[in-house]
Formats: sequence, structure tokens, C-alpha cells
Amino acid sequence: AYSPAVYYWICLLYKVHFFFFLYIKLQAHNSLVNIDFWEVIFQDCLPPICATFSTGRVSYKHFPPQTCKEPSHPKTKDSLNSSFLSTPKQIAAPFYKALPCFVILMMIMHDYFYGCACLKTIHCTYEIDKLGTRHPGFKPQLCLRHRINKIQLIKGPNRILLTLEDVTFINPHFGSKRGSRASVSFQIMSEVQSGRSPRLSFSSGSLTPATCENSNIAIYEGDWVWLKKFPSGNFGDIKSIESSASDIFEMMKDLRHENINPLVGFFYDSGMFAIVTEFCSRRSLEDILMNQDVKLDWMFKSSLLLDLIKGMKYLHHREFAHGRLKSRNCVVDGRFVLKVTDYGFNDILETLRLSQEEPSVEELLWTAPELLRAPRGSRLRSFAGDVYSFAIIMQEVMVRGTPFCMMDLPAKEIIERLKKPPPVYRPVVPPEHAPSECLQLMKQCWAEAAEQRPTFDEIFNQFKTFNKGKKTNIIDSMLRMLEQYSSNLEDLIQERTEELEIEKQKTEKLLTQMLPPSVAESLKKGCTVEPEGFDLVTLYFSDIVGFTTISAMSEPIEVVDLLNDLYTLFDAIIGSHDVYKVETIGDAYMVASGLPKRNGMRHAAEIANMSLDILSSVGTFKMRHMPEVPVRIRIGLHSGPVVAGVVGLTMPRYCLFGDTVNTASRMESTGLPYRIHVSHSTVTILRTLGEGYEVELRGRTELKGRGTEETFWLVGKKGFTKPLPVPPPVGKDGQVGHGLQPVEIAAFQRRKAEKQLVRNKP
Repeated sequence: AYSPAVYYWICLLYKVHFFFFLYIKLQAHNSLVNIDFWEVIFQDCLPPICATFSTGRVSYKHFPPQTCKEPSHPKTKDSLNSSFLSTPKQIAAPFYKALPCFVILMMIMHDYFYGCACLKTIHCTYEIDKLGTRHPGFKPQLCLRHRINKIQLIKGPNRILLTLEDVTFINPHFGSKRGSRASVSFQIMSEVQSGRSPRLSFSSGSLTPATCENSNIAIYEGDWVWLKKFPSGNFGDIKSIESSASDIFEMMKDLRHENINPLVGFFYDSGMFAIVTEFCSRRSLEDILMNQDVKLDWMFKSSLLLDLIKGMKYLHHREFAHGRLKSRNCVVDGRFVLKVTDYGFNDILETLRLSQEEPSVEELLWTAPELLRAPRGSRLRSFAGDVYSFAIIMQEVMVRGTPFCMMDLPAKEIIERLKKPPPVYRPVVPPEHAPSECLQLMKQCWAEAAEQRPTFDEIFNQFKTFNKGKKTNIIDSMLRMLEQYSSNLEDLIQERTEELEIEKQKTEKLLTQMLPPSVAESLKKGCTVEPEGFDLVTLYFSDIVGFTTISAMSEPIEVVDLLNDLYTLFDAIIGSHDVYKVETIGDAYMVASGLPKRNGMRHAAEIANMSLDILSSVGTFKMRHMPEVPVRIRIGLHSGPVVAGVVGLTMPRYCLFGDTVNTASRMESTGLPYRIHVSHSTVTILRTLGEGYEVELRGRTELKGRGTEETFWLVGKKGFTKPLPVPPPVGKDGQVGHGLQPVEIAAFQRRKAEKQLVRNKP
């Protein structure tokens, strides 16, 4: 319902339109032909809305140019009812004759728009002839509208023929650096949750430019587009494209539907011709089905299938038979909306007279049997064939597999069985993959007789009944999933928090095993750990007697097993004493008491008790690879002042410094197997404690860097009942061997040789 003012302006525009094109016609038709006058006037003058104008009171029939026929007999100058001659005055005469007809027509249109038309019909006929040598008839190449359409293909804001000047090719790859002429790289940014179109991120670097030969993705007017390249051929010149081709171009350009991937245009440059469509960030349906990271429930699957049905329904309503329908020709945008693409490909090939490439046998799995049986090169498209292809796509979506994936046959043999029924060969879909109604619809769509297959209108109506009229929208499905997730979100958060707390405790425990708890806490807070002095602590050092010989006679992995087993034993013992394990270096084991937490004078007693426990456990320790060879250790104890601090940033260590450390190490190195060597300062503290420690005087011992000092052996404690290993006897010269005895080495080598012989025996 328009206002009277709007109708007035519509009539005024028609008047101006008419006079302008009437003048053009009079100038353009040098060769006058015998056709209806209104055909000449209106065939290109009036817009499509007025091509057919008929009511009960007014009628006008538009004669399209295609219906123009040559006259049955040539006209002569004398037979003209109204002739156009070549003089200006004569040229103007028909103009004035046409003017009354135009005025009457405008009045009728004006009255019609206002609802008070006063004339029932109008019909005006003029015969336009001219003597001459040109053959009479309609020539579309002389039509102004045809010329304008051809110009609009390559010029203006609505052009559809693009060149290298219009697009910029890119090579988008995740994590890669591919460049363009601007020396930048384009990367696809994550838009999985946002649903937005991919954006560009730029970074500099050494780049490889993208070209039309090595890329199918380009940028056109700021948006990403996809190029579907045609097989190479002689496309001719753009300006010589026939009207049939331009008509196909315009028809494809006019297709607009939410489930049709819109045509942007056609790329023609450097001998390449391609269809340009919008780029869909989630690529094809085939890619989504093959990507197991994308979780698809039946709601998602049915929504994708419904999008496909609506897109094909629209194409068939526009009299477009796809002919190449398959899952890779169904693209999905960032919002999970499926769009049909690759339509019109065969039409363009036929219009441009290009030969079609013979598809592979795998690509024929979507083709209807009646089309497979057609001779090569003559496989026509059909609406029923598209329905069959849709059924195969349904099978792909239901089972998330390739066509006929459940059949253990090569594609070539499947095609042969499809061509030659009976029996009818079709995919098998287990009933648990989809509702029974969908399975039944799929079977109807791949019926052997093409006429028995439903149309997409019928498919759409059936599909709606499956959901009881409810729309299968992916967004609704996602919202429903979010509701389910939010219902137990608190439980999930609590569960994750508990798991995080457990992992945090494990990390803190590991850190406190590497560093003292107070030091580890300071480091976690980012504080600097200042060196700290301790007036009196007791240190423990021990090593394995003959470790060098044992290592030489063992494999590296056997040495690792030996130290791991021994230190695991030591670690279990020190856990029951107030001591701190400082470090292990090779076979050396260092423990301290009285730091980092001070314990008065108890540090000497804690180290002494720990030493007796370790010596008792070593007496029964066996090596895995040398069970007969005893493991002998020597222990040294010393008490004195030290300074402790954290050293290093990459791998911080809690280290002790001072002469006390060196003296304790000398007490260990000058000791004997299976004995605890104690300095005078430590013995003094033990006697002060009065807990019944049994010590024996060793005598004066030479300590490197300190001279000769009086040292002692710790041999027991009152109430200590654990067995201690018996030290080796002292030799005639008063010395004891600090390594393995020759007899022990010989026995071990003999047993090792025997094992080797048994292993090599056939």
C-alpha cells in the first residue's frame, strides 16, 4: 500500500523512461524491420516489473525479443502504413504519432494505480519497414541492454569478472609464515567459540608470496574468498563472452539464500578461469565429519542435514540441478551453517564449450546409478540425481564416514555393482546411528527408480515431522548443552579445584624435598634467601668403599640401580630422625642436623643415632648384579659452625660452607669400612648429653689441612640392639684395605665369566 505521491512519481519516471528509450530506438534502428511497434518500444525500455501488465480493465502484452520473427514477405515503400524515412522531419513523424499512444498508456497506468481505470484495453500496432539491402529481423547484438550487461560484467561496482587487480592471493596456514606482495603473513585467528569470520594477523619475516597458481584463497574487498578453478582451456577474451554465458553468470549471481554459498564473481586472468565464492572458515562438511575433535550429536547432524535440504530445495525451485553434490561441496561457516557450493559448474563448462575432466571412481560414489549407466561425456544432471546424492551424504553424516565405508570393497567394484543391478547395492547404516524415520527417508532418496525418489519439497516436509515441527537449530542445541553444563558447573569447579590442590601439594612436597621448607616458602613468595650462619651443627658424610672398582666391573645401568637402591634405603632411615639431607654426589651422601631448624645440642645425638641405623641396614644390603659382593661404607661425623645459603638461579641448591664441612669430609675419607669415624668435638657433645654412646679411641689421625687430631670410633649405644656389621680385620702392618679384596674380585670375575658362557651357549 503506497501513498498517492509515490504512485505519482512512479508514473513520472515511466514517462521519462519511455521518451528516452524511444529516442534511442529511433537512432539505433538504421535497418527498420517489420515487427510490432510496441515490441520495438518496450522490449528493452520497461523494467521487468512491467513485462506483463494485465487486469480486468487494462491489458498490455509484452513481446520478448526471443519471439521476434522475420516477416513472411518484404515490405515495399508503397505498402507502408506509416514509414520512417531518412530526413529529420520524417524521422520525427513517428515520434509524434507514438506520443498519443504513450499519453493514453500513462493515463491508464495512472488510473490503475489509483484504482479508477477508465479504459478496458489498449492495443497499438505500427509496422516499421525500410528499403535497403540489410536482411530484416531482430539482432540482439544491437540491443542496448545487451551491450550494457556485457559492460557491467567487467566494470562498475556490480562487476562479476575479477582480475589480479581486484584480488590478493594468500596462503593461510596455522603457525606458518606465508606472505603476499605486501611482505606480510596471514594467519587464521581462532574463532571457534566466537563464530566470527576469520580475521587477519600480520607479522613480518622472510615470506613466500602466494599466487593464483599455488593458492585457492584470496582477499577481495577486505573479505576472504575461495576460488574454484576450472580445468585449463581456451577461454577466449572477456569482451567476446557470449550472451548465453553472461546470462548464466547473472543467474548465478542472483542466487541468494542462507544455505547457498553466495557467488562473488568469476576470476579471469593469466589464462585461469575460476568461480569466486565466500570463504567458509570451517571448510567442507567432509572435513568436519573426518575431524574427530568436533563432537556431533544427532541435533547437530540433523541441523546440518536440514541446512542442506533447504539449500537444495531453493536451487531446484530456481531450476538449478546441481549435478556435483557431495560432502566436499557443502561448506560450513563459522556459525556451523551449512551452505551448498559448486553449483552451476557444469553449466559454465557447457556454455564455454570446455571439456569436463573425467572424475575419479571415488568421486562417482555420490552419482545416481542411472547417470552412471549413461555414456561417458553425456551424463546429464537431474533433480532426481541430486536427491540420490543427498542420500549418500545422509549416510556420511549418520556414520561419520566416507560413502560405502561399511562395505569392504574398492570404489571401482562398488561402481560396477551400482551400474548392474540386481541386486540393488546400497550402503548399510546400523539402526543405532539415526532415528528409524531418517533411515527410511534415506532409503527412499536412493531408490533405484528415479521417479520413485521424493523431491526436496517432500524431503523438507518429512524432515520437519521428525522433530515435531521444532526447528533443528545448532545455536539452540548449543544453548541446551550450555544449560546442561551449567547445572553441574559448581561440582565440576569443585572437582577441578580439588585436583589442582592435590597437584599443588605434590609440587610443594617435591620442592621441600629439594630445599628446606622455610627456604622453599621464601622462594615461592619471590623473596631473596639471605645466607644464614649457624654456630653449631653436626654433619654426616659417607661413601662406598671400592666404588671405583665396582663401577668398572658393572654396566652403567647397574651402577644406577645400585645407588638408587642404597639411597632409597638411606632416605627411609633419615625420615625418622631430626636431620636434613643436604645432597648426594656420586657415592657420597651428606646429611646435617641443627639446620635450617635449630635443635639445641640434639644435633649430635640425631646424627649419631642415624649413623648407627644406616650402618646396621648396610650390613644386610645386597647389590642386584653382585649379590655375593658386600657393600661396605665408611662414615665420618664432625660438629662445628657453618654458613648456609641458596646458590644458583636455574637450579637453586641449598649449600653449606665453612671449615666444618671440609673436616667432616676428611673424617669420612680417613675412616675404615663398616666404621663410624667421629671427631673430638662431636664426642664431647655426645658425652655431655649422657645418653650412653659407646666410643673407642682411635688415636691421632692426620687430617688434610688441619694436621694431626685425636679421633674416635662410635661403636654403639646403650639400648641399641640392632646388629652391626663386623669390620674387616686389621693387617699385619696395622692397615685395612680400602677397597674390595683380591679374593672377592676374582670370585666375582669367575662367576661373571660363567654366566657369559651360559648366555652364549647355543
